[in-house]
Amino acid sequence: MKKKKSKKQILIKTARGLLGNIPMMAGVIMLISLLKTFVSFQTLSTLFTGNALADTTIGAFFGSILAGNSINSYIVGKEMLASGISLFAVTSFLVAWVTVGFVQIPAEMTMLGRRFTIVRNSLSVILSIAVSLTTVLVMGGGIK
Repeated sequence: MKKKKSKKQILIKTARGLLGNIPMMAGVIMLISLLKTFVSFQTLSTLFTGNALADTTIGAFFGSILAGNSINSYIVGKEMLASGISLFAVTSFLVAWVTVGFVQIPAEMTMLGRRFTIVRNSLSVILSIAVSLTTVLVMGGGIK
């Protein structure tokens, strides 16, 4: 028969787990900040070809590397569109940017497990491409 843990024991165990993960989370935050500092919108705009499928894939790839949050995505998307980047690329970039985040994988593996992290991130990259293509086509963007 399992021994029932008290709320205090559960709270202490949770606090220890959180405190143990703070160094990993701080490292991830610093790495994301460095990447965002050194990769500008002008650099990103040179990577896109004008081909819808290629731009969508490239956008998903770079969005996966440069993790961000949904609140900033509106500003980032506006600046990318103003730089002449296609809606396909911007949409896939932002969906991957918010859902994937390869720089966060070590912290995510520690907290959620290796298998879950790999499956979640792989599906998120694939779905960011599908969501981008579907969104732009539904909005009437069409493929060139």
